[in-house]
Amino acid sequence: MYQELLVATDGSDAARRATDQAIELASQLDARLHVLSVSEDGPQAVEKTDQLRSEPEEEAAAAATEAEEAASRKGVDVTTDIRHGVPQEQVVDFAETNPTDMIIVGTAGRSGLDHLISGSVAEEIVRNAPVPVLTVREQS
Repeated sequence: MYQELLVATDGSDAARRATDQAIELASQLDARLHVLSVSEDGPQAVEKTDQLRSEPEEEAAAAATEAEEAASRKGVDVTTDIRHGVPQEQVVDFAETNPTDMIIVGTAGRSGLDHLISGSVAEEIVRNAPVPVLTVREQS
């Protein structure tokens, strides 16, 4: 039933936890794991770049490579893709245009004002995805 899994990663702690879960699930199901990382565009990306002093493209590539290497170590069949744009839109688009049975995504569990201002990437993916979505909370 679940032979094509998609994990979205940005290299954050929440994304690493989701990636670990996705690799374990893919291993148990003998499924292919598609790793997607998005180089963010838009106002939030500018704020994030200023805070981290890094390049979004490099950050996305590093996150995808880290996930790919971890999956390969477990013997999981893995592909990677790096896209540009709004993360939640790119994840949903990937699932709509590629064989995908389930999406695995981390959630930072933001609440209150922070959630109202920035929303939740995971929440938008859950709301718009064409397939089931497994959310993995960041460890608190």
